[in-house]
Amino acid sequence: MTETPKETGPSDDGPASFAFDPALLIDVAAEYLLGEEPSLTQAEVAESAGVDLETAWALWRYLGFAPLDDDRPAFTQADVEAVRITQRLTELQILDPEVVPQFVRAMGRTFARLADWQTRLLLTSLTDATNGEPPLEVLTEVIPMVQEVQGYIWRRHLMDRASRLVMQTSSDTTTAPTAVGFVDIVGYTSQSRRLEPRDLAEMVEWFERVVTELVLDHGGQVIKTIGDEVLYTVDDPIAAARLALALVERHDQDERFPEVRVGTAYGPVIARLGDIFGATVNLASRLTSISRPGRVLMDTELSQRVREHDEEFRVRRTRRTSVKGYEHLEPWALKRPKVRSSHDRHGRHDDEQDEDPDDD
Repeated sequence: MTETPKETGPSDDGPASFAFDPALLIDVAAEYLLGEEPSLTQAEVAESAGVDLETAWALWRYLGFAPLDDDRPAFTQADVEAVRITQRLTELQILDPEVVPQFVRAMGRTFARLADWQTRLLLTSLTDATNGEPPLEVLTEVIPMVQEVQGYIWRRHLMDRASRLVMQTSSDTTTAPTAVGFVDIVGYTSQSRRLEPRDLAEMVEWFERVVTELVLDHGGQVIKTIGDEVLYTVDDPIAAARLALALVERHDQDERFPEVRVGTAYGPVIARLGDIFGATVNLASRLTSISRPGRVLMDTELSQRVREHDEEFRVRRTRRTSVKGYEHLEPWALKRPKVRSSHDRHGRHDDEQDEDPDDD
């Protein structure tokens, strides 16, 4: 193994510091993480895998990596095997050739974000524990453990997702109707200017953590985080309504949780490579953009299903509005039921079609 950096003596940073050449860590990481020292060019990878050079380069770009010089030996047998496996998945018709770019890009984006977070976390934690000297020996023990946990989590999520799909009543799992929701932090831009970076990071972390827990508690799935908002789905529309209210009410119960707004819609959704698309997603996004702080807005489809549970929910139509893609959008406000007076209980009933002035 490459020799670890040696102490250099006093410096302006303190009584002792360590002269660390980042190239040492890169060299060690390359050989350790890739299993061997890189010795193959991209052309040699393509030839060994039995594909043309253009295909090999395309896969490299889809993964999200920058172009390399043609004669640079930056690859190993693991790269050859990865190309072979991708080709084999196509031959087995697991992957349609037209889907390969999306499949590889989705995998690349997912692991790029994960690797960035893990690298910062591991290096910060480990170097802090050793006074700034990267503990290369420790990494050789930590990385296999992280890899093992990743494999476990992946298999568990495969099992969970497969179970969800099997239990769906629709035979078309790519366009099954579902409730789609966006939960958005109110005033995030102003808070990002006012808060210290550490405080802002803690707020976002707590927001994502609580939202994820609430979504899972209501039988839903977090699709992705988009800056200061989270996109999620829930198969059961009634559970989706309960979740939406739980999200906007959490701020009053937990001062660490920021004030949020929610927009949610019910309908067919196209599920593809871990993401979702379609008119229902767009509608939920538009509803979120016009929802007021601490409020839930939903579309007509979801309101019709929720309205049947008037003992648990109060549904009110709000003023029609025009947003991008929808000239006459009809939002519906979702709230808790009002405590009825004796007059209400003896014959007066709220008309669920009446507009809610509080949401105009």
